[in-house]
Amino acid sequence: MVQQKVLFVCTGNSARSQMAEALLRKYAGDRFEVHSAGLEPRGIHPLTVRVLEEIGLDISSQHSKSLKTYMGRDFFRYVITVCGHADANCPQPLWAQGGIKLHWPFDDPAAVEGAEESQLAKFREVRDQIDRKIQDWLATV
Repeated sequence: MVQQKVLFVCTGNSARSQMAEALLRKYAGDRFEVHSAGLEPRGIHPLTVRVLEEIGLDISSQHSKSLKTYMGRDFFRYVITVCGHADANCPQPLWAQGGIKLHWPFDDPAAVEGAEESQLAKFREVRDQIDRKIQDWLATV
């Protein structure tokens, strides 16, 4: 069986797209070749690593990748943007040859300021939202 390629895109490739990549690999890594990238990669946020570790996913060897890495080299069956900026600015050639672009907007947990517990709560909330969205989507594809 040929794996269909999926690319999750956000602005920084530091939280939401990294979470989505890890979660889709967990649930359907045998069905999909999963990647993530950012329009302006910033490095993985430490709380992204932490909240994924809490559910048994180790992304400590992952790194933020630029969308440019994939331009002109890869075709994706699904390109899934996870923030409004990525949705508005994602280059069409990534899915133009019969692919499908989806938009799943999630709040940016890295934007939360204040105590670490508040930040951690938001990272967990977004992780859980992404988890549910992926499971729902997998039931339809």
